[in-house]
Amino acid sequence: MSGELPRPDATGSKEIDRKILEIFRSRDGGVVSGEELSRSLDVSRTAVWKHIKTLNGLGYRIEAVPSRGYRLVSTPDILTPAELSIGLNVARIGTSLVFVGETDSTNTLAYRLAEDGAVEGTVVIADTQNRGRGRLGRQWESPAGVNLYCSIVLRPPIMPLHAPQLTFLSAVAVAEAIERSAGLAPVIKWPNDVLVNGLKVAGMLNEMSAETERIDFLVLGIGVNINMQRDQFPADLRHPASSLAIEAGHEVSRLSFTRALLESLDAHYSQYRSEGYAPLRQAWLDRSAVMGRRVRVSGNQGDMTGTVEGIDEIGALLLRTAQGTLERVLAGDVTIEG
Repeated sequence: MSGELPRPDATGSKEIDRKILEIFRSRDGGVVSGEELSRSLDVSRTAVWKHIKTLNGLGYRIEAVPSRGYRLVSTPDILTPAELSIGLNVARIGTSLVFVGETDSTNTLAYRLAEDGAVEGTVVIADTQNRGRGRLGRQWESPAGVNLYCSIVLRPPIMPLHAPQLTFLSAVAVAEAIERSAGLAPVIKWPNDVLVNGLKVAGMLNEMSAETERIDFLVLGIGVNINMQRDQFPADLRHPASSLAIEAGHEVSRLSFTRALLESLDAHYSQYRSEGYAPLRQAWLDRSAVMGRRVRVSGNQGDMTGTVEGIDEIGALLLRTAQGTLERVLAGDVTIEG
């Protein structure tokens, strides 16, 4: 489904898939008869067989046991709503999940869904992107089956001027999810690059639809290199990159990581809406790779160097130059020099 909006009839079909998996899991590897599945789901035996075939095509291993029924043997590390929703503890972000095998960009798809009225907290996930986008118009490499590419629709009751604050929401949540699921120690480089051992493992791209006084919606785009291997990175990377698997020395469950990410996003966004920017700003500063460090910022206006003293109310980097002036940097690439 390359960039297509989910079909109206797809929701019911996916709900049946989810219920089939729930029934299998309740039996803990035991056999479930086709008749029982048909009766429980209120569909025909033929429909049950078609759904089993669809699930097998997604990577589930469901065996047919002659004269007895079906048995779930193994589950793939696939980011479908049926899998992600298991044990997911969220109030807003992740209550509505959309998964596509392939799209041009999850941000583009989420933006279109938001324009069509998608509820706040809708999460769009793709197994691969063919035109993934990063900051400053850069391409985000998006091989299938190994990483996370997702976009979240938010409708925060804030002025458009304050929208950059939510850039830090993504970065903090990604860092926390890495800690929980991979046992690594990530840091954040302004504004929203997440690094492990000095190498970039995640990036974010936010896009907004707004009027002068209010935000209609905001799309948080998040890309995380989870199980990507060295030979899958392009040779012309602008900044050194890695993946959680490479840095941890073992594969990391995409499902576990994504659940952890959605729960962290949900918790911090709820706090943001109730308590404002200050707790989120502090959470970002606590994980910052640049606080108190001497850095060089490269942007359209040339290079600027100085010592980082923090971030302001709209997310600008506060840089103390050698001349003693405090500069506000709104955009650019940061290189740590000391």
